[in-house]
Amino acid sequence: MKVIDCAQMRELERQAVEAGCSYLQLMEQAGMAVAQYVRFLWREQAKTQVLILCGKGNNGGDGFVAARYLQQWGIKVAVLLADGRPTTGDAQIMLERLDPELTPIFTLEDPQASQWLEQSKILVDAVYGIGFHGKVKEPIAGLFERVNQSAARVVAVDLPSGAQGDSGRVEGVCIQADATITFTALKPAHILYPASDFCGQVEICQVGVPGAFLTQAPSVAEVIDDSQVKACFAPRRLSAHKGSFGTLTCLCGSVGMAGAAVLSTSAALRCGVGLVRLVTVEPIYSIVAGYLREPVFSLFPAGKKGTLSAQDSAPLVKLVQASSACLAGCGMGNNADTQSLVCALLQQTQTPLVLDADGLNALAAHINILKNEKQTHRPIILTPHPGEMARLANTTIQWVQENRLECATRFAKDYGVIVVLKGANTLIASPDGRIFVNRTGNPGMARGGSGDVLAGMIASFLGSGIPAFEAAMCGVYLHGRAGDRCAQRLTQTAMLPSDMVAELPQVFGALLG
Repeated sequence: MKVIDCAQMRELERQAVEAGCSYLQLMEQAGMAVAQYVRFLWREQAKTQVLILCGKGNNGGDGFVAARYLQQWGIKVAVLLADGRPTTGDAQIMLERLDPELTPIFTLEDPQASQWLEQSKILVDAVYGIGFHGKVKEPIAGLFERVNQSAARVVAVDLPSGAQGDSGRVEGVCIQADATITFTALKPAHILYPASDFCGQVEICQVGVPGAFLTQAPSVAEVIDDSQVKACFAPRRLSAHKGSFGTLTCLCGSVGMAGAAVLSTSAALRCGVGLVRLVTVEPIYSIVAGYLREPVFSLFPAGKKGTLSAQDSAPLVKLVQASSACLAGCGMGNNADTQSLVCALLQQTQTPLVLDADGLNALAAHINILKNEKQTHRPIILTPHPGEMARLANTTIQWVQENRLECATRFAKDYGVIVVLKGANTLIASPDGRIFVNRTGNPGMARGGSGDVLAGMIASFLGSGIPAFEAAMCGVYLHGRAGDRCAQRLTQTAMLPSDMVAELPQVFGALLG
């Protein structure tokens, strides 16, 4: 599934028209898709009345079509011309097809408009489309504020009005939708902060653009799906042994951070690598070993700050060199010792590497090591949250969040690494320009320890032989699937990262059969 920008969407529509469709037909199909979704809600909402807010462009035209279908299906519906009469030819035609005796049409000044706004339990936002830029002005801004204060269910057409389609920026008031019905493919604003927060549940409807055109079209990003992940897991041969699936060495944990070592290692153990070696400090061994039976432990004295010591870099490097992958950082601590160890991993080993948490913080102080030519031939996966990404890129969290696609893509290319930029709609960017977005997961995963679970999963896939970009893709997608199952079973409020680890067998069972 692709994510396409406004220009790419217009080009797809142009190609569809050249192939024999018409813009009116595309609008008809789009409006009908919206109406079908609203009819479903209407039944849930005790058959309430529906108010459709229409702009003066083609987004409003979709709203006029939706109103016509709802009226034909016996649903009490009215139209509010939020920005005056339509100015595009197709939208004008669709407005003329409405019967005003059956479907009341109001302007903002009409007293009945306020009554409908207050009494309708379903509001449809068809004011601005994906091409909107800037800030919503009065009196429409006031209308949007009333919509957001309403207890009604709000359905946005293509994109919540007030959000900018390509950048995902919101500069003023924006409709807060419960659901967004978009057409043909996702747009950048559906996956980018802050616009994605206003979209609610996003449904993609096909409205007449041939699938072959979409397949051939360029895209901003691709959305991970079951088939892509399933293709990464080949059936296991009957003659396979633990050596067939690699060895993962985890440099995780420190005094006070035993939980990070437990979570990351337990997740790695559940994700298929043949052998997991946990390298950690002696003082936390009894805690960690109380939770984990399967890993091989390599214990080292704790340094002055309770972390692994740079004095032990030689044996640590030797262990990593003998592994098929290495995970470093989860609960590792960030000080001169751990910074020295991370530098040693980058400069003295050739082992595929996943850096997370404190591993990233240690790297940020020595970022130019990544540009060393010696590192270009082995995969390195970085798994930053926005704060860590800001430190790595020497920028602000706000800039990272407002430019997620650009930030992840540019950093991956500049430093020759795979970037997993975490958060809602996690992005996976490759040095070769590929960028995938993940749509699994939920806000219940936003708690300490979730990142440790993800890092362990990705490292396990990498160590078992799955190529690095695909390992990151699988880890993010399945991590989200585990989170979704936990939320369904335990609620978003009560679920824990350890619950996600326990859910992994069911996730694999559903995926691989």
